[in-house]
Amino acid sequence: MVLYDSATSGGSNSGSSSSCSGTKQPVAEIDGLLAGAGYKVRSSELRQVAQRLERLETVMVNSPADISQLASDTVHYNPSDLASWVDSLLSEFNQPPLPLPSDLPDLPDIIAGPSVNHTAVGNYLTDNFTTTQQQQQQQQQMMIVTAMEEDSGIRLVHMLMTCAESVQRGEMAVAGSLIEDMKGLLTRVNPSCGIGKVAGCFIDALSFRIMGVGGSICGSVSENEILYHHFYEACPYLKFAHFTANQAILEAFDGHDCVHVVDFNLMHGLQWPALIQALALRPGGPPLLRLTGIGPPSPDGRDSLREIGLRLAELARSVNIRFTFRGVAASRLEDVKPWMLQVSPKEALAVNSILQLHKLLGSDPARNSPMEMVLGWIRNLNPKIMTVVEQESNHNQPEFLDRFTTALYYYSTMFDSLEACPLQPEKALAEIYLQREICNVVCCEGSARVERHEPLAKWRNRLAGAGFRPLHLGSNAFRQASMLLTLFSAEGYSVEETEGCLTLGWHSRPLIAASAWHAVPDVMMSHQNSN
Repeated sequence: MVLYDSATSGGSNSGSSSSCSGTKQPVAEIDGLLAGAGYKVRSSELRQVAQRLERLETVMVNSPADISQLASDTVHYNPSDLASWVDSLLSEFNQPPLPLPSDLPDLPDIIAGPSVNHTAVGNYLTDNFTTTQQQQQQQQQMMIVTAMEEDSGIRLVHMLMTCAESVQRGEMAVAGSLIEDMKGLLTRVNPSCGIGKVAGCFIDALSFRIMGVGGSICGSVSENEILYHHFYEACPYLKFAHFTANQAILEAFDGHDCVHVVDFNLMHGLQWPALIQALALRPGGPPLLRLTGIGPPSPDGRDSLREIGLRLAELARSVNIRFTFRGVAASRLEDVKPWMLQVSPKEALAVNSILQLHKLLGSDPARNSPMEMVLGWIRNLNPKIMTVVEQESNHNQPEFLDRFTTALYYYSTMFDSLEACPLQPEKALAEIYLQREICNVVCCEGSARVERHEPLAKWRNRLAGAGFRPLHLGSNAFRQASMLLTLFSAEGYSVEETEGCLTLGWHSRPLIAASAWHAVPDVMMSHQNSN
C-alpha cells in the first residue's frame, strides 16, 4: 500500500537509488542523507516512525470508508516531517500518537527514501531493529563471558605460580588445596584452547608431583614413538630441525664419495628419505651412504631399528644409491660406545642430534659427566659436521619455581602455535606429546628428569669448551626453512638467523634452535688450553 505522493515528497527520484542500497553508514552520515532527502527525522527515530506507519496501515484497513476522504486530503500534509505527518493522519481516525521512547538505539542501515513504500520500510526497520537488538544482546553476553574467562585465566596463572611456590617450600598441603581450587576455576574457562588447556596440563603435572607418581607418566617406548610422529605431522618444529640439519650435512658431504651419518635418535627414520633423495641428485653421482641409527630397544622383542633400516634401504635402492644400515639399541645415549658405531677414517662423518643432547644433563652425577664423555668421543671421531637442534628455553634451572615459570611461558607459546594446526587427530596427539614433556619438567627430579632444555647461548659455551667450533648455517638452509613454513597456513611462525644459527619461533618467541659444529684439531685445542 502506497502512502505517499511523489509530487509532494520533497525529493527527486535520483535520491532513491542510493538510499535503497542498504550499505551501512555512520549515523551522522545517515542523518545527513535523510535531511538532504527532505526528511525532518533522525535515524534514531526511524523505528518509531515505522511503528506509526504500521499502526496507520492497520487503522486504514479497519476503516475503509474513510480512505477516500484521507486520499483527497493527503496533499494538505507535509510528508517531509514523517513523524508529524503520520501523527496527523492518525488524528483523522481519532487515534492518539505513539510516544517516542528515549532509549532507542541508532539503526545501522538507511533504506527509507522519498520514493520507498513506507509500509515496507516499517516492516524492514522493525525486523532489523529486532535483529540488531538480538545481536547486541548476544554481543553483550559474549563480552561478559570473555571477560569472565579472561579474569579466570589471570587468576589461574596467579594460582599456578602460588602453588609452584608452595611446592618449592615443601608446603604440600597448601599446594594440594590450591590444586583443588584451580580445578574448580578451570571449569570457567574453555579447556580446549588457550590458557585453559595449558593450565590443565600444569595442574595435572603439579598433582602428579605432589602424589609422587610423575615418573610413571612417561609412557612406553612405542607410545612415545607414535606421539613423536604425530608431533612431527602437526607442526613444523621437527620438520625444521630435519630439513635444516639435512641441508648442512649435504653441504658438508660435498666432494666425498663415502659418507656416514650417525643419528642419535632414529625415530622411524623420518629425517633421512629427504637426504637420500638429495644425495641421489648430487652432481657427479651419489656417494656410498652409511647410516647408523640409535634408538631404544623394542619392548616386544621386535628389531624395530632393523625394520626401519630395511625401509630406508628400499628407498635408496629405488634411487640408485649404495646404502648400508646399522642399528644400535640403547636406552640412554651415554650407554653408546664409539666402537659400536664402526666409524671408518675414510668416511666423511656427520653426527646428528635432534632434541637429544639435553638428556645427558640429568644422568647420575656420581659417574663421570655423561655430557663430557659423549662430547669427548664425538670429537675424537673427528666428524665433518655435528648438527644440534635443541629447545630454545631453560628448563634446567636448579630452583623449581624458576623452572616452572619458564616452562609455563614456553609451553603456553607452544600450545598457542599448535592452534594453527588443522589436522586431527595429529593436533590432539601432539598436545599429549608436549604434555608428557611438561610432566617430566615439573614432576621429576634427579636422573628421572631428562627434559633439561637449555638455550642456545649455553650450548655455544658448552660445545666450545668441549672442542667444537661453530659452522655457519648457510643461506640455503635459511631459504629451505623459510620455504618449509609456506606449507603451513599460519602466519605466526618465523625463522631467524643469529650468528650462523637458525631459530624457529611463534610470534617473535624462538622455540627451537638449530646449529652446526666442527671438531677443532688437536693442535688448535692445545693452543687454546695453553692460553
